[in-house]
Amino acid sequence: MRVIGIDYGTVRTGIAISDPTGTFAQPAGFIRCDSLSMQQLAEQLELKIREIKAEKIVLGLPKHMSGDEGTHAAKVRELATLLEEKTGIKVKLIDERLTSMSAEKILIEGNVSRDKRKEKVDAVAACIILQLFLDSQCV
Repeated sequence: MRVIGIDYGTVRTGIAISDPTGTFAQPAGFIRCDSLSMQQLAEQLELKIREIKAEKIVLGLPKHMSGDEGTHAAKVRELATLLEEKTGIKVKLIDERLTSMSAEKILIEGNVSRDKRKEKVDAVAACIILQLFLDSQCV
């Protein structure tokens, strides 16, 4: 069972996919979305979802450290609704607090240059979100 993980961003939206058994997450790039409407982004994500034959969709939900949702969370919920309408797959929202910071730290520890980190951080954050979901399914 393939699962796709998505880390929505206003500039880049990171993508991660699971292995066929739904056990391990791996980064799968990003979609540059600063010039796309939410509808266009959803269409591009739908293509990726269909391409990998994902059966589940996991989308990071940004929250403040207090647990409250900010204005960015409304956009994520809008994207989730669009993806559900386009694919017929229920989108699972996962608390994504600190995932981008964790992704940045992982890349720094891996000696990835600052320029290359910009290209990879969103996909790694999506990978962390997806792995959190996959691990929760094993319990």
